[in-house]
Amino acid sequence: LCERAPVAYEALHAELLSLFPEYIQLVLQPARGTFALRLAAHPTATDTDALVPADELSQGTLYTLALLVLAHDPAPPAIVCIEELDRGIHPRLLRGVRDVLYRLAYPADYGHDRPPTQVIATTHSPHLLDLFRDHPEEVIIAEKTGRAATFSRLSDRADFDDLLAEGGSLGDLWYSGILGGVPEEP
Repeated sequence: LCERAPVAYEALHAELLSLFPEYIQLVLQPARGTFALRLAAHPTATDTDALVPADELSQGTLYTLALLVLAHDPAPPAIVCIEELDRGIHPRLLRGVRDVLYRLAYPADYGHDRPPTQVIATTHSPHLLDLFRDHPEEVIIAEKTGRAATFSRLSDRADFDDLLAEGGSLGDLWYSGILGGVPEEP
């Protein structure tokens, strides 16, 4: 991306650093086939001490970086599937991650002239689900009975508006089991 689309890379770099303010630079190391993030200056750190190599970064940081690469790529894939999207990502960063997914799925809304990417992501996180309160059409509940699975769009529930009017969050409703998706008892 750095060589193919330098403007997109600079935007990715800026967004990464805004999401992770403890870092001040994404350092590409093409000769080694990897990258590192430079930590914000610490009074006793040498230049080498301040680099955190990719293999020492958290899973959440790596996932977020991967999503940012997809969102800023001028030619992303037609479909992206992510299992447990929130895995390793701090709950406070989930809104930013959700926004990255929206940019992938609705590029025209963000001024990008490219086809949309279909995003399919799974989660069990009530925190992530809460972020879709205003977009229940984006949430599909999976129900498994034996070896069969059924899928239903949250916004298609006849009682959805009533459930929201009673208060609480989507995450609370999910956790309570009211929305479904509860595993069968053994």
